[in-house]
Amino acid sequence: MIEASLVAGPRLDASRIRLVLLDSGGANLGSVQAAFARLGVEAAVTDDAQRIRAATHVILPGVGAAGPAMARLRANGLDRLIPTLTQPLMGICVGMQLLFEHSAEGDTGCLGLLPGRVERLPESPGLRVPHMGWNRLEAASPEAAAHPLMDGLDGRHAYFVHSFACHGDANALATCAHGAPFTAIAARGHVMGAQCHPERSAATGARLLANFLSL
Repeated sequence: MIEASLVAGPRLDASRIRLVLLDSGGANLGSVQAAFARLGVEAAVTDDAQRIRAATHVILPGVGAAGPAMARLRANGLDRLIPTLTQPLMGICVGMQLLFEHSAEGDTGCLGLLPGRVERLPESPGLRVPHMGWNRLEAASPEAAAHPLMDGLDGRHAYFVHSFACHGDANALATCAHGAPFTAIAARGHVMGAQCHPERSAATGARLLANFLSL
């Protein structure tokens, strides 16, 4: 087990945390659970509204395409429940993209909790899409660097696998560049997103998850 202190993050009292992963059908559910387990926190996968409302923290994971992921949320009613939540909520990868208003991937209407549209990453000679591998997180502004979710993350590297992202997001806390800058971490009130995969980002990912659980 990796305690939060070992990644120089906030100390967590796991007994006070009731964490749930929303059942979005993402292939990364098991690896996200394992990442939280390394912090000593159990993460149950559920689409039960009562259990979700009782949680202290909610994660919307996602691997795959926006269209099928939104279809899964509509099928189990989570598309109606998620906008009513008030506790800290974080989308991961496609889960983050679903927080925006629209995705160009499959011309998909999304949850609209973050203003903006998700577009395909630009292609050019010598530039690989999808964007796969490690990239450096850069704070979008001094104010963004001071956000609790960004504690200790500015300048660190995280792991990405994606072909779509939001560009020019006013709520960006951190950006990366792949052909053009894109939003890597965003926050608006209790709604947050990470385009990277914290469950595959070693100490950087553990710090991000610990920061989220400390909110």
